[in-house]
Amino acid sequence: MTKSALLFCFLLLFVGPPPCSIAADPELLQDFCVADLNSSVKLNGFACKAPANVTAADFFFAGLATPGATNNTMGSLVTGANVEKIPGLNTLGVSLSRLDFAPGGLNPPHTHPRATEVVFVLDGALDVGFITTGNKLVAKTIGKGEVFVFPRGLVHYQKNNGAEPAAAISAFSSQLPGTQSIAAALFAASPTVPDNVLTKAFQVGTKEVEKIKSRLVPK
Repeated sequence: MTKSALLFCFLLLFVGPPPCSIAADPELLQDFCVADLNSSVKLNGFACKAPANVTAADFFFAGLATPGATNNTMGSLVTGANVEKIPGLNTLGVSLSRLDFAPGGLNPPHTHPRATEVVFVLDGALDVGFITTGNKLVAKTIGKGEVFVFPRGLVHYQKNNGAEPAAAISAFSSQLPGTQSIAAALFAASPTVPDNVLTKAFQVGTKEVEKIKSRLVPK
């Protein structure tokens, strides 16, 4: 091993890898940077509110205390607690969501391009899984008090196959993890993905594609 390689290994062991390799969001450079959600300044994140204008309300959110309404097509509701709801999360690299499920409810296959997710079951049980880039399904049923991890960027889902409602809390390694639903991205994009792309990709006819699109159009 060369001297330069030995030095690199030494630095990795005692200094650690560059911040960009271990965090989804930029590293914090001050005590806090409460997001100024009304600022016209556009950057990777949000501009900081003047410290003199920061209050406890910037770090507080009560929206996860109440179960969400699940009387919808999927029988589920995700309530986010990210920087758009808690400005104090800006630059801190973390956020939460509450997931509520009716019996049979599904949080359909989706990805979080900017974060790893850790889900903790509050009540009931969930069938959860993610798909690797090698198309392997990693799945398990988890119950109250149990935890499951979805690696950053991989397609995953949660489903309540029980006869009772279920609820969970998800933690993310980003202040704004982003969510891209697979079905909605392909069949409800604007402008629309061309039918000939979808028919060839899914090996179905135009009528089937149009039927799916009609069901996923935002109400």
